[in-house]
Amino acid sequence: MENGTPVWKFQGDEGLSAASAITVRGILNQVMENLDVEDGRVVVPLGHGDPSAFPCFRTTLVAEDAVVDALRSAKFNCYSSTVGILPARRAIADHLSRDLPYKLSPDDVHMTVGCTQAIEAILTVLARPGANILLPRPGYPYYDARAKHSHLEIRYFDLLPDKGWEVDLKSVEDLADESTVAMVIINPGNPCGSVYSYQHLKKVAETARKLGIMVIVDEVYGHLAFGDTPFVPMGVFGSIAPVLTLGSISKRWIVPGWRLGWLVTNDPNGFLKGTGVLESLKGFLDISPDPVTFIQGAVAHILEKTNDDFFSKIICILRENADICYEKIQEIPCITLPKKPEAGMFVMVKLNLSLLEGIKDDMEFCLKLAKEESVIVLPGIVVGMKNWLRITFAVEPSSLEDGLGRIKAFYERHAK
Repeated sequence: MENGTPVWKFQGDEGLSAASAITVRGILNQVMENLDVEDGRVVVPLGHGDPSAFPCFRTTLVAEDAVVDALRSAKFNCYSSTVGILPARRAIADHLSRDLPYKLSPDDVHMTVGCTQAIEAILTVLARPGANILLPRPGYPYYDARAKHSHLEIRYFDLLPDKGWEVDLKSVEDLADESTVAMVIINPGNPCGSVYSYQHLKKVAETARKLGIMVIVDEVYGHLAFGDTPFVPMGVFGSIAPVLTLGSISKRWIVPGWRLGWLVTNDPNGFLKGTGVLESLKGFLDISPDPVTFIQGAVAHILEKTNDDFFSKIICILRENADICYEKIQEIPCITLPKKPEAGMFVMVKLNLSLLEGIKDDMEFCLKLAKEESVIVLPGIVVGMKNWLRITFAVEPSSLEDGLGRIKAFYERHAK
């Protein structure tokens, strides 16, 4: 204490502020702060993937009723077990096993607070001193933020836009060394709108086996494929290399706010035995929050009883919106779409700054677009691609057309 004033010994962790600065949410908040409050037009949100805000994407009544019934049953007012309640884990195992050449056990399933906690869990578990992880570029920045916070070294491999955003497997092999623990793929792709073929996924698994690493696959957008390439779960290749599948009900059922996800081990040959990964994973979940128990209690009914008509409707809207996106982008000279989206809810477009006056990069483009046109898009730098943009098409079709029309007007105003 000096002159009666205490010298406080606590302070915040600057690393947390640095990590949050590279998240989608953090950057979009910056962009939205640039909106012109005097602009009377409705803001068109083409930056964040939350279609639940639009009536055409409302979830099925089956899901809503299942949650209500689970809550009113009074059977799920208790704490959850660390890895999730057995009925939920069994339901997830049975649901995912339908697409696999082997059967998953409830013991393979770990319930999480959305897919974000699944990401946090596995990256924390793998972050032993000196370890590194291979992340895709472009990718989902939450992986970057969590890896950096856990002091896990990041090495980026490229996705190839001229090959449908496939993994550059040569770069994966070049980047890996004795301290590499895993590679991450996102399929269907966020932010690229891609979906990988059976043959490409098999090559990914074979590369992982050769390198002695696991594959962490983010399948949050699983089955939301509407192009010529069908969705194939990475777990199909779990007998080649260990696969940890991350998923949730957030996107396919359009309920991101319900925060129910899972981390599933696809390891029929027992590659993970003796590594301590599963024990560490359980240890992490022992000291972490559990997903809401009554949502877990509803998930079996949601998975078993949702009618195919609901999924067909969602796929149809996404396909039509992807077509709108593709057609309208052709009318905007300053952005180029390498490949029409075939899955998911996003597309990456390349920004041609040489056609624009007074805009130096993708961040400035997004800030000015928000201010002048009340349209929000995500600068590509957030997902690892400077001077690109990520646009979501999971909105009302009329909003999508309006937003793309405003981007065209913005270009015409700033064209050289």
